[in-house]
Amino acid sequence: MIFSRRAVMRHGARMGALAATTTLAACTVTTSGSTTTVTLDVAKVRAYGQAGLNAAATVMDFLAPLPGLAPYVAGIRTACAGLSGALGAFSAAVGPALAVSYDDATWKTLVNSILSDMGAVSSAIAEAIQGGGSTFSASVGANATTALNALDTLIDLFSGVLGLAGAALTPGQPRMTERQALKSLGVG
Repeated sequence: MIFSRRAVMRHGARMGALAATTTLAACTVTTSGSTTTVTLDVAKVRAYGQAGLNAAATVMDFLAPLPGLAPYVAGIRTACAGLSGALGAFSAAVGPALAVSYDDATWKTLVNSILSDMGAVSSAIAEAIQGGGSTFSASVGANATTALNALDTLIDLFSGVLGLAGAALTPGQPRMTERQALKSLGVG
């Protein structure tokens, strides 16, 4: 993976941390002169999207026995429908390809849609956790927060590599590695 000096300076420590800690097998960044090309691994994009769906399923399982939290389940389901649709559109468009160029407008739109919908799932989960408050046992609250932090880690890592603003992790929660986040969400 090759990082231009300009890209490292533009994305600051985040880019350097990503390069050092994850190098995200999800993409390759190459620079030739003033042109930077980002190539995405299709399987990894799908895995990140699936992780979003898994995070939502995990939290909805925690909410299911609590009828008072049904509105939060509906919000998460709506966000999941968007993410599922974005993943379906990406999969239909990509076909058997193993990699796509993020620099192409079509792929950029499809990938940004996945990231946006992952963000919507994250927001819906965060609202559910906050809304559930003391209704959750300590372990359920901790497990739901872990799922949220894993999802936010993946959003942040993927967004950072693409040069986009990432998700804000829940205050006081440690950052996970890509591997830890995927594993905690049952992917990879």
